[in-house]
Amino acid sequence: MALQNMTDFEKADLNGDGTISKQEMEIYLEAKRREMEDEDAKRDQQRKMVWFALFGMLGYPLFVFASGALGFDNESKIIGDMSGVYFMSVGLVVSAFFGADAYVKGKSKKEDDK
Repeated sequence: MALQNMTDFEKADLNGDGTISKQEMEIYLEAKRREMEDEDAKRDQQRKMVWFALFGMLGYPLFVFASGALGFDNESKIIGDMSGVYFMSVGLVVSAFFGADAYVKGKSKKEDDK
């Protein structure tokens, strides 16, 4: 029997004897709890990554302006010249991460529908 066609009860039957013991149910419930905690931690990390990227993208122009205002004209120009690469890199990292996550979720949803 393929794993994706198994029901939750069949997955909980670890020894395959057709009955689910109390110990098997506890193991299965613990695994599900950990899976839910991992998904929650993943969402928290995604949220932190987006906020970090947002503050970085908003703070970068202020950093360029501040370095110019403090009299670091040459450094300000160098930092300003790097801004295109910085914004493209941050945008690429965030979009690739969320694109991959959406792809995996879409793929798993299709498998669940089968």
